[in-house]
Amino acid sequence: MDASNMPRLGQLVRVNRGRDSGKYAVVIGVVDQRYVWVADGSKRKFDQPKKKNIIHLELLPVISSEVADSLLETSRVTNAKLRFALNKYVDNLQTEALEKGE
Repeated sequence: MDASNMPRLGQLVRVNRGRDSGKYAVVIGVVDQRYVWVADGSKRKFDQPKKKNIIHLELLPVISSEVADSLLETSRVTNAKLRFALNKYVDNLQTEALEKGE
């Protein structure tokens, strides 16, 4: 797998398989080329992340700088920051959809 398809800390993803299918999450850790740890701050908290195969995720072209900086500086991130990053992205998606008339 090339570097462009590798998930990065703070990157937003959409879950395509499993119980959480269709929901959004943030990458909070990279295990290896195949697995990552994801959390959403509400159902999946930072302390209990979900290990996901990246084949089951859609990597979005959005990286939350707040989450990435916090993870790099302290190796931790608050659940509120995770929820904020996800809500900001979802609100932006809904606004764009309304403007397009979908």
